[in-house]
Amino acid sequence: MTTPVLLWLRQDLRLTDQAALLAAIEAGPVIPIYILDDDTPRQWAMGGASRWWLHHSLSRLDESLRAKGSRLILRRGKSAEILAQIAAQVGAGSVHALHHYEPWWRNAEKAVAQTLDLRLLDGGLLLPPGAVRTGGGGMYRIYTPFSRAVMTHMPPPAPRPAPDHIPAPASWPDSDSLDDWGLLPTRPDWATGFGQDWTPGEAGAQANLADFRDEAPDYATARNLPSIEGTSRLSPHLHFGEISPATVWHHVTGSDEGTKIFLKELIWRDYAHNQIVGFPTYGSANARGEFDALPWRDLREAKADFTAWQQGRTGYPIVDAGMRQLWTSGWMHNRVRMIAASFLIKHLLIDWRHGAKWFWDTLVDASYANNSVNWQWVAGSGVDANMFVRIMAPLVQSEKFDAAAYIREWVPELADLSDAHIHDPDAHGVRPRAYPAKIIGHREGRERALTAYRHAKG
Repeated sequence: MTTPVLLWLRQDLRLTDQAALLAAIEAGPVIPIYILDDDTPRQWAMGGASRWWLHHSLSRLDESLRAKGSRLILRRGKSAEILAQIAAQVGAGSVHALHHYEPWWRNAEKAVAQTLDLRLLDGGLLLPPGAVRTGGGGMYRIYTPFSRAVMTHMPPPAPRPAPDHIPAPASWPDSDSLDDWGLLPTRPDWATGFGQDWTPGEAGAQANLADFRDEAPDYATARNLPSIEGTSRLSPHLHFGEISPATVWHHVTGSDEGTKIFLKELIWRDYAHNQIVGFPTYGSANARGEFDALPWRDLREAKADFTAWQQGRTGYPIVDAGMRQLWTSGWMHNRVRMIAASFLIKHLLIDWRHGAKWFWDTLVDASYANNSVNWQWVAGSGVDANMFVRIMAPLVQSEKFDAAAYIREWVPELADLSDAHIHDPDAHGVRPRAYPAKIIGHREGRERALTAYRHAKG
């Protein structure tokens, strides 16, 4: 029996198109390991919704591994320390893993490499960060030229199939029990609605991809209509690595406008990861320094407004529908995410970081790269971002993107209102008593935001 090798799994919980797994198989008997490491990321440890997803994803991954003659070893603690302990115990010669680009994972990789033979491979993105560069040799900061440069390298290499068999070691190290990790909420169980919308795991990812493939041509229009939910719903599967972006690219092909726009969303995901490599603190620091002077409201003063936003009680139906969908399902339609984020930042003048942390805790697809870059895009503080002075009008957005059915689903107090009245019941004098009045007027919020921005600009 040759020396076993460790397969260090993180956000790559799949067997298909898994370069680290295939490389490990070539090197010897494989010990797949997932480490619940809350110490290394510190304040960026996974939020509650992500932990719900992780529990079910790990359970299904273990089932898939056992069908191939293997199993999943679970441990809890600092990644570098746990891997060193297991390697010493089993006499492992190397550790195989996919690259990850969150700042804490890059630090963990450096720590592992100090004591073990760490062999990192690509596979979490279409292209590794830095694979395309500007004419001056630097990293792209603006999305559009970055996208054009990436397209010259597309399509990505064809995805590789899952192995038929995974060689097992002569003996297995001890493993934690998944149930003992307490990843699922209990008192109260706020995730009761999650299972109605989601099937974590590789099979669930493949099913979502198959469902979306025929819908992709309509994506250009449908992605903006929350009532028909015309998005792929692949984001949590991509975040947890249950499917590779190369697999998605090769299965969603076509020359129509909808498919082209969808594939550019995969490139945006690459773009976001490039930004956190260049700016590791993207989740906690303004990428544009001028925003450091913006006079956000003190959260102690704005606590009631922030709570109303979290609970979907702002008096703006499209915002409230999105926030309630988020709490119930762990996900929010992308167009509504922008509207809800803009409302918090500009109408309520609450620092984008508070909203980003709430999304971090409540989204099943809470990616550090995507979440941080998207919030800073809405705030205007990002490297490539929307201008702060372009303030979304949520009531106009709601009507423009035909959100009436979406509002009825998530704000049942308004279910009996007509399409003409449901977007702004206050203005039509038909607001039910059970639904709150607007916590701030659109014009008032807009003027306060613009005044704050002028102050920041000096």
